[in-house]
Amino acid sequence: MSKLTQAPDPHPKKPKLKAPPGACDTHIHLFGPAAKYPFAPDSPYTSVDQLPETLFKLQDALGLSTAVVVSPGGYSRSYTMLTDVLERHPDRLRGVALLPDDTPSSEFARLGRLGVKGLRMISAKRGGHLPHFNREIAARANEHGWHVQFYPHGTDIVDYANKLLSLPNDIVLDHFASIPAAGGVDQPAVKAVLKMLDSGRVWLKLSGPMRCTTENFPYPSVTPMAKLFAAHAPQRMVWGTDWPHVNMNDREMPNDGDLLDLMLEWVPDETVRNRILADNAKVLYGFS
Repeated sequence: MSKLTQAPDPHPKKPKLKAPPGACDTHIHLFGPAAKYPFAPDSPYTSVDQLPETLFKLQDALGLSTAVVVSPGGYSRSYTMLTDVLERHPDRLRGVALLPDDTPSSEFARLGRLGVKGLRMISAKRGGHLPHFNREIAARANEHGWHVQFYPHGTDIVDYANKLLSLPNDIVLDHFASIPAAGGVDQPAVKAVLKMLDSGRVWLKLSGPMRCTTENFPYPSVTPMAKLFAAHAPQRMVWGTDWPHVNMNDREMPNDGDLLDLMLEWVPDETVRNRILADNAKVLYGFS
């Protein structure tokens, strides 16, 4: 039976960081209304409604302007909720979709017009209910200018790096490529990501530090990795909260104001930081 996931902190702190104009949260999920968009029968979790209105209040509190809605695993490969919110908020939101493998080119075109910019795939080790690495659908996505957003598991970016680089698409790696931060910055998975970044068409999300460690905020073991990646390829880093932080049961829920303030430590140079928070996301997701 799927578990109800712990809800996010409803009282975001006012961050010390002053976000630049156009700052974007490149990784959020939305849920509900539950009566309209039911969870997939094989979803490992359920969530109370987390609606665009709640997201926009959070963004206003943090000083953010735009967000990228990533189709949540809770809906499996159904993207109706995603297309509905993109249709309603075309200026403020873009999307990344989990799609059936047989999605036709005409549907890619329709979704692209609504603001979907990427196709999400996950490591096979993350389970069988979501799309795995698939060359054919990646090629179809590439015809419409979409990137492939990939969520590895543990250190298996080492196994996927060359496969991903062999695709014609730009590649976006979720949540520090899921690398276990306890392994430090000299581990093979970190070196694999640095090599991918050197290709010039790989992007990394400085998001979801809690996905790389069992530590609580401020996730100290993630800091050296964040500093290394941001210094190595600042022009291809983007930032995200991973709000509403599903699957954090039995763990301390982070406050989203605190998560934004981590960027003060991860990227001390304000010019570089603003580029990561705003300019890079505009390039990757086509915000005006």
